[in-house]
Amino acid sequence: MRPLTIDLQRLEQALLSQDDAEQYLDLESGTVLRIAPGAPAPGTEEKYLVQPERYLAIDALGLDELLAMRDAFLFSLHDPHAHSLLSHALSGRRPLRTFDYELEKLPHLQCTWHAYQAQRAREQVLEWLQANGLEAAD
Repeated sequence: MRPLTIDLQRLEQALLSQDDAEQYLDLESGTVLRIAPGAPAPGTEEKYLVQPERYLAIDALGLDELLAMRDAFLFSLHDPHAHSLLSHALSGRRPLRTFDYELEKLPHLQCTWHAYQAQRAREQVLEWLQANGLEAAD
């Protein structure tokens, strides 16, 4: 595996992103590039030194994976009221937005959710790096 100094927090955000922007990991600098929808991929318009292999596309987690993360969080809860409220949110229309809205009503769980999400996102990032033959340098 090739060690690379990577902004892991930006990579986590890219995996959790729910917008239409394309994101790439620059394999030379370790930075995460965010490209607006419809804009050309980085490295494809360079005049003399085209390097499309320098940039690795980052595919954000899909809706099923994001829902599974929230569902797994519910099983770690010991509050039956919160479990019921959030479970119902995930089974309704616009489940991610509804989950976040209902979570705002439970301020005692917001920090717990954000810590859980950060841990799971870090695990996903490390798996993604390994799958692409990379590892974060210390």
